[in-house]
Amino acid sequence: MVRIRVLVVDDHRIFAESLAAALAAEPDVEVSAAGSGPAALRCLDRAAAEGRRYDVLLVDADLGSSASALQGARPAVPVHDGQADGLVDGISLVAGVRSGQPAVRTVVLAEKDDPRRAALALGAGASGWVAKDCSLSRLLTVIRGVLRDETHLPPALLTGVLRELTAARKHRTESERLVESLTPREREVLRCMVAGLGRKAVAERLFLSPHTVRTHMQNVLGKLGVHSTLAAVALARRAGVGPADLAGDVVERGGQLA
Repeated sequence: MVRIRVLVVDDHRIFAESLAAALAAEPDVEVSAAGSGPAALRCLDRAAAEGRRYDVLLVDADLGSSASALQGARPAVPVHDGQADGLVDGISLVAGVRSGQPAVRTVVLAEKDDPRRAALALGAGASGWVAKDCSLSRLLTVIRGVLRDETHLPPALLTGVLRELTAARKHRTESERLVESLTPREREVLRCMVAGLGRKAVAERLFLSPHTVRTHMQNVLGKLGVHSTLAAVALARRAGVGPADLAGDVVERGGQLA
């Protein structure tokens, strides 16, 4: 029998233990649980190193929002804690998993339907958005479905999510148009700004005077229609402009849907 390896990631210990135990009762499911984003990432890395990658992550949409995980008796399925390493929110975890282990499918578990956050989750790489109060049979259907490259959303969310994705795409298209108005040198300066370099560092990197760099930065802000470096960087990322490669040549990388 081919077993599906599932990792439940939720900082509410009772929920994580209960869901993991329910899934573990299925003959074709092998399940573990993690109580935080950092703990989940360690579980994924360890499993990959052992040649036993997880197939599906079930991630709490509100991961990291609780003050602390609930304490209780020894669980039937151990929950690995990792709060000491800092909090990782659910959407960030989804994006990180997509980048680091793209074969792993992620499903977001949510307390309530939220078209905007569901669209963000899908844009980050999630394959599904499921209500926490859904039936176990429904959740198993989703788990098996995403392994067939299906995308699962509650019917009531479809219209709202499509609206959000369309708006995000329109926003990105406008950002791309503005970036295209920059000269090649201005785009180099923008990439350096995305990389977090200050005026002096940009000048040294591009072999320009600080005064010239200041002029280029002012031109970049003006053409992008923003008033700060932070706003310019945010717009650049929406347009898919990556940071300057500080170890080599200036590069541009495609961005994720914001």
